[in-house]
Amino acid sequence: MFKHLLVPVDGSDVSKKALKKVAALAKSDGALITLVYVSDPTPPLVYSDSTMGYSITQKEHLSACDAFAKEVFKKASAQLGAEINAKSVHISNSNLAEGILDGAKKAKADVIVMASHKRTGITGFLLGSETHEVIVHSKLPVLVLG
Repeated sequence: MFKHLLVPVDGSDVSKKALKKVAALAKSDGALITLVYVSDPTPPLVYSDSTMGYSITQKEHLSACDAFAKEVFKKASAQLGAEINAKSVHISNSNLAEGILDGAKKAKADVIVMASHKRTGITGFLLGSETHEVIVHSKLPVLVLG
């Protein structure tokens, strides 16, 4: 059915659980998988592991984001299994949904496969939904795994 799946990953438990379903889908369709990680291009004022409140340069921030993305890709690839050779793309964009859509375009995917946090009610309203934003703005089909 689908030939190239774009799968956003962030290292969260939700995305890890979805990877097993993604692997099964890819195997059944013989599809390629591209993992995408989106990082904010703007460095924060202070990194959370800092106790001294030092500033960080743009170059250092991008380097830290690249290192983190590589680690996320490594763990996600392990979750997919050795028989699946997934590609990866790291996108810098302050808007997560836009970054995912940019990744889909760059990878030339034919579907975006996302996990949902299943936020409902006031929590869903206050925290919003990146999945919903991708669905609304995507020109590609979006498969949401629960």
